[in-house]
Amino acid sequence: MDELLRDALNMHQVDEGNSDPNICEIDVEVNIGDGTYKGVDDEQPSEEAAKFYKLLTEMNENLYEGSKHSRLYFCIRLFHLKCMSGMTGKGLDLLIEFLKEFFPLAAIPRSSHESKKVIKDLGLGYEKIHSCPNDCMLYWELNEHQQSCHVCGRSRWVSNDPEHSVDGDGDTVRKRHAKRHPADAQAWKSFDARYPDFACEPRNVRLGLSSDGFNPFKILSTSYSTWPVVLIPYNLPPWIGMKQPSFILSMIIPGDKGPGNDIDIYLQPLIKELKQLWVGVETFDASVRKNFQLRAVLLWTINDFPAYANLSGWSTKGKYACPCCAAQTSSRWLSNGKKFCFMAHRRWLQKDHPYRSQKHMFDGTVEMRGAPPATSGSDILLMLKDLQFTYRKGMKSDLKKSKSTSSSVKRRHQEPNVDIDNDADEVEEDESHVAILWKKRSIFFELPYWEHNLLRHNLDLMHIEKNICENIVGTILNVDGKSKDNLKSRLDLVEMGIRRELHPEYLSNGNTRLPPASFSMSNAEKDLFCHVLRNIKVPDAYSSNISKAVNEKERKLQGLKSHDYHILLHDLFPIALRSSMSKQVTLAISELSNIFKILCGKVLNVEAIDKLQDRAAIALCHLERIFPPSFFTIMVHLVIHLPLEAKLGGPVYYRWMYPIERFLLKLKNYVRNKRFPEGSIAEGYLAEECVTFCSRYLVDVETVFDKPARNLRQVHDERIGSCYLFESGGEPIGKIEVVELDDRSWAQAHRYVLLHHEAIEPFQNEYKNILRDQMRARRSNARDVDRKFTETFHEWLGETVSQHSDVVDKVRFLAKGPNRVIKRYKGLIINGFRFHTKSRERCRRTQNSGVLVTSSTISYASARDANPLEGNVDYYGILTDIIELDYFNKFKVVLFRCDWADVNTSRGVKNDKYGFTMVNFSRTIHTGEHILDEPYVLSSQVKQVFLF
Repeated sequence: MDELLRDALNMHQVDEGNSDPNICEIDVEVNIGDGTYKGVDDEQPSEEAAKFYKLLTEMNENLYEGSKHSRLYFCIRLFHLKCMSGMTGKGLDLLIEFLKEFFPLAAIPRSSHESKKVIKDLGLGYEKIHSCPNDCMLYWELNEHQQSCHVCGRSRWVSNDPEHSVDGDGDTVRKRHAKRHPADAQAWKSFDARYPDFACEPRNVRLGLSSDGFNPFKILSTSYSTWPVVLIPYNLPPWIGMKQPSFILSMIIPGDKGPGNDIDIYLQPLIKELKQLWVGVETFDASVRKNFQLRAVLLWTINDFPAYANLSGWSTKGKYACPCCAAQTSSRWLSNGKKFCFMAHRRWLQKDHPYRSQKHMFDGTVEMRGAPPATSGSDILLMLKDLQFTYRKGMKSDLKKSKSTSSSVKRRHQEPNVDIDNDADEVEEDESHVAILWKKRSIFFELPYWEHNLLRHNLDLMHIEKNICENIVGTILNVDGKSKDNLKSRLDLVEMGIRRELHPEYLSNGNTRLPPASFSMSNAEKDLFCHVLRNIKVPDAYSSNISKAVNEKERKLQGLKSHDYHILLHDLFPIALRSSMSKQVTLAISELSNIFKILCGKVLNVEAIDKLQDRAAIALCHLERIFPPSFFTIMVHLVIHLPLEAKLGGPVYYRWMYPIERFLLKLKNYVRNKRFPEGSIAEGYLAEECVTFCSRYLVDVETVFDKPARNLRQVHDERIGSCYLFESGGEPIGKIEVVELDDRSWAQAHRYVLLHHEAIEPFQNEYKNILRDQMRARRSNARDVDRKFTETFHEWLGETVSQHSDVVDKVRFLAKGPNRVIKRYKGLIINGFRFHTKSRERCRRTQNSGVLVTSSTISYASARDANPLEGNVDYYGILTDIIELDYFNKFKVVLFRCDWADVNTSRGVKNDKYGFTMVNFSRTIHTGEHILDEPYVLSSQVKQVFLF
């Protein structure tokens, strides 16, 4: 506890030779808790020292007479219990009341409020800053005591509008051609090259920023939007950095409406602190017990697309909605669909690609333009150097009326009926025209390094996947209101003069017929598609139950979340479409799926990312040839920019919204008092932060840091766990049976253990030499020797070891063999996976019996092959049995028995044209029927595979 207090209050030099008389001369025994101190010349201690000694007194106060724990430790454990179990403040009060009733002599706080007061001086707190209701200014710094807004004149305390009155309530070694972390990517390396003084100190912090609005009340009918601002430190290793305990809730922007483009007003305090961190703040390094100058830098922001506009200043709506293409965005107004479409992906193709000249298969034009160049931060500052922006909610309409010239220019650029020519002359925009497209000059440009960051704002792949998948599902199933293929989209084809085979046909009875497209599905095909998704079984913790989202009666999918779309696009779509969609469409969607799989990989291969830009361009062009223009919303177009962002920023799981959305859900759960949602979030977060900090010092207590994941449990007792050879011990699932193995299964299991234990390797070599000498006279080949060795080695080893007394005990027990009475499991948690036998999962909605083992295998070309090849082979199987061998209480081994697909022929395992591995379990090997078969593998060797 002493170390905890010193770390929390940075009092490492107290009582360690510090010359400060306010600290080292204090008698901590005299009335510390009452604020009466005596020291040299009766000097009062500093504020931090006073907090330290007050907490020191709490630490030295026993909970009760004879207790080994202090009152402070009790309060910390109390709040740890509250946060780990999600207990309400009322629930904590009832618990304290219960404890005081049964332990009246213990120094237990009277309420949760009093216990909070005990630990509040650990330094965790927050500052409340008032703002103008119109988002004009903050009552902060020089304006802290101002009583009204100096921009709009609105009172700080009482609204002038009665209709809107408010109630007053370092260093790691990485492979050269792989990106595992943002530090491997170009943006990080470019920053290090520009600022070597920052890069030379590995303790300097790199941050990401994310902000998004959410309704804290969980009531969709209530319009309210709270905007937390979250900082993400990237210096931590991957298994810690993107976890919620590492996130920093730096600000909470209150509702009831989102700040929109006025968010910069609220970000001023944060930007000021980031400037201070760029200069550096003195920090104590506990590992070396020295102070150093800590600096921090903001690398980028992570947001959904609407928030991207609020933070960057570029409007993500209308004709120029793409912030990456900026003023060179190529869009087209669809006069029938009444919206913009974003095609022209042929710009990213090679100059001589044949698609560039194919007019009627695309948008009716010949495409000769190249890809638009990226806009740097310096270019943006140059555009906006002479423009002034005013922040205030109520001024938007006034500005439009007063600035008729600017608004008329902007209207011209967004005029729906303007014909969009593809000539290069239109691309050349003057600076005044481009500047009008910006909503504001982002406050992040106040950071001295921001304009030089290669990747300032990230496109959120999570929402891009969701929107693309929604387009595909709605269109191929022809869902009303969701399909991008309807009469209006067909009329747009007529207007563009392309794809005449899809033009509407007007019948004599006055009706209109829409010819079926290549992506159209009959009712029977829709039924088959829905049936596949309805009956598919996925592994545990892989996804939610997709089958619940399938409405077979109405032939549609409903109620899907972002991660459901992620799983559909990556894995399930290409499988479900194989028998219900044309080959052309299935191949196009499968290629899009493969692109997203590469982008979402934990490790990015540099060469694969370099090729991915061309693959993405060709994939989008294929989709342009299939789907109507209305399909290509701005979210579909953004796919073309994702490979470059992966190259600049590194793996996407550091830069997408999944962990942020989960964190926002946690903040939402803090809201218990619906009158003060932001206050509830702040108090709940501070309690959680306090427990997070204090839990680092708790021993033998489950905390947020060492809480095991669902499928990462191991044998709890280390003494028992050490008894398992090959680290094969796991956590059994279900009822344990005790059975006796038959002779053949016993020999196969025993032999597999012997052949994989390093202590037996010298005996293996000895016996092989003996067999070669014995069989040389018979002119036997290497294959015959291997066969004889496999069949008789376990018997020879038992006889040989029994005749020698100088053999170590482990070898002696291994040679003797296991007990024939074994334990049989129905399931086992090991290697981070949850395995079930095939019989156990028969009536379950998950499938956890698919296994993969990579094994070194000797391959013979023929029966007379004298030079066999040895290499790694992937074996696919279905788990049928889990057994635990007991070597007479000396050690144990857990083995999996599986039905193994035949990997020796393409009729057993092959790769199809969609990139999937096809496994035929009607053709199996090592069934266990013959003594030479190897149906068993070690549980620690097995990985899990998803078998469709």
